[in-house]
Amino acid sequence: MNISDVVNITEGELLNTPKIQSVNAATTYQSKVERGDLFFSDDIEAIESAIENGAYAIIFEGDTITPTDNEIAWIKVNDIKLASMKLARYVLLKKELDIYLFDIHELNFLKMILKDKKRVTMLSSDYKKAFEQMVNSNDRLFASSDKELLEIISTDIKEFSGSIDGEIIDATLFKTSFKLDGYIYQDIDLFPFHFDYILKIVAFCKKHEIEFSLDKIHYTKHLYPIFINNNLEQTLKGRSDKVAIFGDNIKDIEKSKEYITYKMKWVKSIFLTPPKVKLDCGKKNPIWFENEDEIRSILKTKDFNYAFIYSSDKKILNSIKKEYSLFDL
Repeated sequence: MNISDVVNITEGELLNTPKIQSVNAATTYQSKVERGDLFFSDDIEAIESAIENGAYAIIFEGDTITPTDNEIAWIKVNDIKLASMKLARYVLLKKELDIYLFDIHELNFLKMILKDKKRVTMLSSDYKKAFEQMVNSNDRLFASSDKELLEIISTDIKEFSGSIDGEIIDATLFKTSFKLDGYIYQDIDLFPFHFDYILKIVAFCKKHEIEFSLDKIHYTKHLYPIFINNNLEQTLKGRSDKVAIFGDNIKDIEKSKEYITYKMKWVKSIFLTPPKVKLDCGKKNPIWFENEDEIRSILKTKDFNYAFIYSSDKKILNSIKKEYSLFDL
């Protein structure tokens, strides 16, 4: 690629008149720099190392970098992340790559069901890794839940909208039995309001002729129930009527609340959130917590069947002895 094209694509400023006129490839990682490469970095030591390895051009931002080798190109940009993604967007169009935006749950379920993980590349939210995935790989099909990143690299974000026929046969909040493609799947670790996600990703796999299996479907990390006893020790379902449900998505917690309201009126539920989080709990108010110790204290003292805990890692229970794993159910 010509240096003039790199400058135009990244909207940078060429600070010198280099002897070289083009670059062979581009990278954001110092360890991957080879002779003839373009290197994105703001780290002086990394830049010096890249030059020693044969870099032909450096893209950087700010005023802390001073050009030291006038034979190579020095290109200053306002935002190095944005500049790298602009170059990735150019490559995206040239290679005719397909990138789809999915919901966080859809992306997790997609990872679970793929039999050939290499058929779909999960685009990293780290812009450096994402750059390498798009620019320096032969991958053709990508999936991401990072809308902000995709808006930088694409003016036409693809959102898969297909679905297939399927039906829920029976469900509790934590277990779902369903029929799909003529097969019946019983007592799957799946929230019933996540079933539509399964229909969507299966349709996606079918459209792209990707092999999949539903045998390993389970809860995603974004909404995860753990059955506990009064001492906050993990236990088997049936040995306790208390469940701590960890979620990082308010919509999921509100959907769970709606399900309980209409299907499980006997359930006593509480909602724990950091201060001033807006969460629709119906007639109940969320209980605010400042730290993990307060969460533990609330769970030990409050009367509940289901405790929905927003924006806290389920690992807060790791310091307490585990008797069972959720997957022993």
